[in-house]
Amino acid sequence: MATVRQLETKDLARVQPQGDVAATVSLVELDGEKFLQIDTYGSPDRVLVGKTSQSLRLSKAAFEQLSKLAGKHF
Repeated sequence: MATVRQLETKDLARVQPQGDVAATVSLVELDGEKFLQIDTYGSPDRVLVGKTSQSLRLSKAAFEQLSKLAGKHF
């Protein structure tokens, strides 16, 4: 698990298609601080289907930064 408090934009040298995976979003509060957590569960053909693959927990500041970037992009 990783907590993200700030994001940095980066241009990718190469962009390739990626497979789709299942994901969930959880609203978390820990020690009075609120976070948005995104968990992914990997591809359907993995050995442990349904096991969390990756987790990112965004602070309020990181979420607001992501929202602004997404608003400009989309």
